[in-house]
Amino acid sequence: MLLAMLSALWLGILTSISPCPLATNIAAVSYIGKNVTCPYRTVLSGFLYTFGRVLSYVLVGMLIVAGLLSVPAVATFLQEYMGIILGPVLIIVGIILLGIIKLNFSAGVTCGNLQDKASKFGILGAMLLGILFALSFCPISAALFFGSLISLSLEHNSKLVLPLAFGIGTGLPVILFAFIIAFSMNSVGKAYNSLVKFEFWMRKITGVIFILAGIFYVATHIFGFSM
Repeated sequence: MLLAMLSALWLGILTSISPCPLATNIAAVSYIGKNVTCPYRTVLSGFLYTFGRVLSYVLVGMLIVAGLLSVPAVATFLQEYMGIILGPVLIIVGIILLGIIKLNFSAGVTCGNLQDKASKFGILGAMLLGILFALSFCPISAALFFGSLISLSLEHNSKLVLPLAFGIGTGLPVILFAFIIAFSMNSVGKAYNSLVKFEFWMRKITGVIFILAGIFYVATHIFGFSM
């Protein structure tokens, strides 16, 4: 379970720094940066934004996992065939992370004037942005959340802990940027460039790991190979 929690946390971090979610997080950082004259208020806004993201992912994850497991026929099917299903799912997600399959879709909300509307709620607007931006799924974030996290949660029968770890992971980069903005504005550009490079290689490495893990699941659960 500890390994599953660490995996969910990593999936959340990777989701947050992937190109599409990173754009929404930059918008959030921009909003948070309006309070740069008060460093501690900026940091607090970062934590509230993270809390909003965590809340969204936990609620969506709990609804999906609890809903599937609450139906006896579905729960029995998943218990019996989850290992068989997980292999192909991991391979597909890995291929998406490597960019071999490119999907063009988005769901949820867009930035637009959300920052201006959120500013009407004061510091709580950061939490509102976190809730709304968490629902802005794009190909990579959707693959990581619905393909990997939900599968992992179903395998471990985790309605709360794994979605919670995933949500925390998605907010960590924003908290990092909030601290940088609050105490060292000149370092924002360098941090962003480093994060982009880090995301590229970590996404590729994670994609390869997912494919290898998927092949292992397929070999053991579908073809019956044993170690």
